[in-house]
Amino acid sequence: MSALLLEVRDLRTHFFTRAGVVKAVDGVSFTMERGQVLGLVGESGSGKSVTGFSLLGLVDPPGRIVGGSIRLDGEELVGMPLDELRRLRGRRIAMVFQDPMMTLNPVLTVGAQMTLAIRAHEKVTGVAARERAASVLTRVGIPDAAARLDAYPHEFSGGMRQRVAIAIAMTHSPGLIVADEPTTALDVSIQAQILHEMRELSRESGTALVWISHDLATVSSVAERIMVMYAGRLVEEGPTATVLRDPRHPYTRGLLDSLPATARPGQELRQVPGNTPSLLALPPGCPFAPRCVRASERCVEDPEHRVDAVRAFRCHHPLERAA
Repeated sequence: MSALLLEVRDLRTHFFTRAGVVKAVDGVSFTMERGQVLGLVGESGSGKSVTGFSLLGLVDPPGRIVGGSIRLDGEELVGMPLDELRRLRGRRIAMVFQDPMMTLNPVLTVGAQMTLAIRAHEKVTGVAARERAASVLTRVGIPDAAARLDAYPHEFSGGMRQRVAIAIAMTHSPGLIVADEPTTALDVSIQAQILHEMRELSRESGTALVWISHDLATVSSVAERIMVMYAGRLVEEGPTATVLRDPRHPYTRGLLDSLPATARPGQELRQVPGNTPSLLALPPGCPFAPRCVRASERCVEDPEHRVDAVRAFRCHHPLERAA
């Protein structure tokens, strides 16, 4: 079996609104291997979540995938009939949402929801499905899992509900899980526990993981590779340690400089100047140019895709490599 699991080429997902066309994802390309953890970071509105939704075919009107290719294990997902996509979701590719209540039905017990998810893809008895559900809940750190199957979502804390959502995603040991900021609403100690559990589950099961977040610190602790996204485009990609230690794109540098950990006590936090541009009215060429201190007249042209050793980036005036 090939190590290559996912191949995304020139993905374009646009939203057709009365105000104009929003190019939420505009020419995104990347690959993933089995068991790999890939971090996707950027400011709000950069297109991270839409990229994740596109992978599962969950883009609702007025949005749609207008171009590109998404191949999972060599099988093309773009244009796949809806009934085939539904059979694939949960079994081969799954998603963990930021709000676990997007996954959980408040009027059904956790056990009922998990057994329904299991039996939707496999012909097993209710007893066998319930036993597997309890086993998966135990794996994600829920104590007394067999008894908690009879509880309703509102009887769990926020962190426990997110664990249940992760357990449902892990039920069929899919090849790929897309996690869309799953720890954002949780306190720091619970975040650390879930990050650890997700790393371990990925390592044990061989499931690849796309971890979407605006928090570089979180991504750095879980992802092997990182992709930085801005205005619907990937601007830098490479091994996490390399990109965070020695960024080449000014936007990546700006995100790192804005982290509280990089400031001295009493020092003002640095921030990326300006505001994220409207996707309805992007400037010509590099969309980051109006906020970039290194911009020049050349930046009105689209920057080419450059490769620097183990990492790729798009910038006319990249930062110099560290010694």
